[in-house]
Amino acid sequence: MSMPHAFSDPDFTAKGEPRARVTFRGLEMLWLNTGTLCNLACTHCYIESSPTNDRLAYLKQSDVRQFLDEAAQRNEPLTMIGITGGEPFMNPEIDAILEDCLSADLDVMVLTNAMTPMRHHREALLALNTRYRAQLSLRVSLDHFTASRHEEERGPGSWQPSIEGLKWLSANGFDIAVAGRTLWGESETDLRAGFAALFASESVAIDANDPQRLVLFPEMDETTDVPEITTACWQILDKDSQELMCANARMLVRRKNASTASLTACTLLPYDPEFDLGKSIAEAAHDVALNHRHCAQFCVLGGGSCG
Repeated sequence: MSMPHAFSDPDFTAKGEPRARVTFRGLEMLWLNTGTLCNLACTHCYIESSPTNDRLAYLKQSDVRQFLDEAAQRNEPLTMIGITGGEPFMNPEIDAILEDCLSADLDVMVLTNAMTPMRHHREALLALNTRYRAQLSLRVSLDHFTASRHEEERGPGSWQPSIEGLKWLSANGFDIAVAGRTLWGESETDLRAGFAALFASESVAIDANDPQRLVLFPEMDETTDVPEITTACWQILDKDSQELMCANARMLVRRKNASTASLTACTLLPYDPEFDLGKSIAEAAHDVALNHRHCAQFCVLGGGSCG
């Protein structure tokens, strides 16, 4: 009899040990995937966003309103909206979506590459920041503190537009952060020092030593052999399952040609049908089996959190 493959059974690992699960404690953060279309095609994009990938269609303002209404009716502990893509500012309804979320008295964080698509929304962003300054933040993807390594990941010509966008956000008083990568094996100390020098030279108001302002993400590699997470791992690793984002967050997506939007377990698994949890918060309000290598590599062992 052949051994089962790793990450093939939601209840047991390949060794037959009970698989770890995460209990859902309520919707505290709702991620909105505005669509997988992007102006860039990055080398290591976990969601494979590109100018041609429309596997996740543009999220509609009506989709967002439906789930905000349900969260309010259910009295969910929702306080935070995370907006991701693709590039969110390519979605034609992004300004209306932002207005709805902010006017609902929710904090909103937008993940962006701060390039040309964002530039087209500068007037709307300035107006929103004037009205909702305490609620709105933007996190800019800047993979490295050098142009060469950033463009190694994001392509030629991608550095300067992102720098200009980041500087514009800083100069106009937006609440900003940067997301970097650990792709090149440098120490956290060296990465933070490099980004600190960059921020100082470009007059960007970010403290590189603040892990909330400079977020350094662990990598995800589909080819790497990753240990499965068992129920015993919580004690072995001295880790609380409630630290993982699937304990209090879900992501709203609209799949290509789908008639309605649906919720996934987290931002990292938009395509896997096992992690599509339903078309309402009520359907998605249950525990999640850590039955994917991203669960182990990024969240449990890597300590990553998109929020």
